[in-house]
Amino acid sequence: MAMVEITESAQNYLAELLEKQNVDDIGIRMFVSTPGTPQAETCIAYCRPGEEKEDDEIVDYGKFKAYFENRSLPFLEDAKVDYSADRMGGQLTIRAPNSKMPKISDDSPLEDKVNYVLYNEINPGLAAHNGNVSLVEIDTKNFAILKFGGGCQGCSAVDLTLKNGVEKTLMESIPELAGVKDMTDHTDTTNAFY
Repeated sequence: MAMVEITESAQNYLAELLEKQNVDDIGIRMFVSTPGTPQAETCIAYCRPGEEKEDDEIVDYGKFKAYFENRSLPFLEDAKVDYSADRMGGQLTIRAPNSKMPKISDDSPLEDKVNYVLYNEINPGLAAHNGNVSLVEIDTKNFAILKFGGGCQGCSAVDLTLKNGVEKTLMESIPELAGVKDMTDHTDTTNAFY
């Protein structure tokens, strides 16, 4: 079930790095931070015994085990880890073409669903005003806490935009969402569009 291709040179390089840690059974953990958004970053970290998560997808590469974060799996599809040696010592490259692509299903976490709607339906409309909105967090009551940036920040119409457009679109698309709150301070009008 290795959806991530780790080339032989990358496997050898990672195995060397792991060996230098002098920890028995140390592996690597691969995950995507803020998956499905333009800020997505694919990360490889050391995974010491006890640091793996229950629902990690584990792949044994022979020289080491790789733990893939379950939540990141859809975003790691077709990912490739490669290592090319050069005079400076070489470079590990990670290509994850789907890390920034929102992939959602009915079982996706609420935050993935909200990000999907924001990046595919809402932000393209706000972009005309140099605005954008991003998800800060889903609070314990299932409210989406949003941050308005760019031209939306300090714009007098942002309350209207929030209530009429953004919240309506999100609520229609994601019924389990309780509502939307805004964390942006509207007293700062330095970037205001109006």
